Amino acid sequence: NMGQATADNIPGQMAQIMYFIRISEVEDAEHIIRGLDHFAESAAKLCHCDWKRDWVAKSRPGLANHALAEATYANLETVGAPNFEGGIGFAQEVQKNLGLDPMAQPFLPENEQLIAPQEAERLLREILPPSQRHFTSDDYTEYCWHAPTVRLYIGRPALSAPKGYAYPAWAMNAMGGVPECIDPMIDTAAQVIAMTALDCLTDADMLARAKAEFVERTGGGTGGDKWLAPLCDYEPPLNFRWPEYVETARGREWVIPT
Repeated sequence: NMGQATADNIPGQMAQIMYFIRISEVEDAEHIIRGLDHFAESAAKLCHCDWKRDWVAKSRPGLANHALAEATYANLETVGAPNFEGGIGFAQEVQKNLGLDPMAQPFLPENEQLIAPQEAERLLREILPPSQRHFTSDDYTEYCWHAPTVRLYIGRPALSAPKGYAYPAWAMNAMGGVPECIDPMIDTAAQVIAMTALDCLTDADMLARAKAEFVERTGGGTGGDKWLAPLCDYEPPLNFRWPEYVETARGREWVIPT
């Protein structure tokens, strides 16, 4: 974090490690933190150093809402899966530049197929331990504890691969910058989100079911006996240093202030 290679025989005054913890249960995360704290304290004592731990953010696990998910998927069925036909030429160029024979249909078939939430859940559970309740990580899960929430997945375009071949990361990154490849995904998602928002405004029965499910899952709504409060047991991270931009003989650069 400091030192900047100006004197390799003088150690920096401080070192810093940032951890991201992604795990199914809050209790498991707390167990890991106790271990990390123990390791940090032990290392600091060995080196005659002080140590401290700061939190940047904590997010709660997700809370399902099947009523809202069913409404969202019905809208996805109405809109239909994205069609990436316009991006075939670019995808074939990517394959060609990688020394592969361009495919007539270079995109994964799954990119243009719908899969029901129940089937997606079943397939996902095949690769998870039976005890694991949650999958992946995001900050949207915070919303779930304050209002019925649904997460919509629209797959971004991915290339079919010959057996045993793995594409480099730049291939997907490149397609993310080509309108013919990325816009069908965005257009599909935008339509489904807009339709679901209109359902919330116009379909009183659907909204009532979503609210009733939220109340049941939280044990009475916000503050209920199964509701998980925000994990705000730490000082807000407002005092960390940010780079300052300065004019030098070499032009505009940045420096981390003391």
